Amino acid sequence: MPTTPTTSRIELKDFHLSTRIGTYAPGDTVPEYHALDLTLWIDPDLVLIPEDGMAHVLDYDPLVIEIERLAADGLYETQERLMTRIVQACADYPAIEALEMALRKFPVRAGSGSLGVRLNVGGAQLQRMRGVKA
Repeated sequence: MPTTPTTSRIELKDFHLSTRIGTYAPGDTVPEYHALDLTLWIDPDLVLIPEDGMAHVLDYDPLVIEIERLAADGLYETQERLMTRIVQACADYPAIEALEMALRKFPVRAGSGSLGVRLNVGGAQLQRMRGVKA
């Protein structure tokens, strides 16, 4: 049997954000909503726990609340700026080793399609962001 390393992730999928992103001219398709997918790589010891209790896991609820706050924090010109702020919020959690994020808007044109940006952030980048506070 091949040896497979133990890894763990926390996954947030299709999270609809109350946000305003972009500027639109009359006749442009204005997105109905933006959806966030966020995967956080964490130490497996925060999943394979010795006993039940919040003291043994990563409490992600405060991060989700912060993401909602950031999304609602005024008008963004770009999806990328909101994504950067979400990564900065994730960097505040030392237990997060790496992350993958996708932010998509719906619809793109004529009531169909999605368009988004995907970002992978490794541990080295998170460490750099932890060392720099804006």
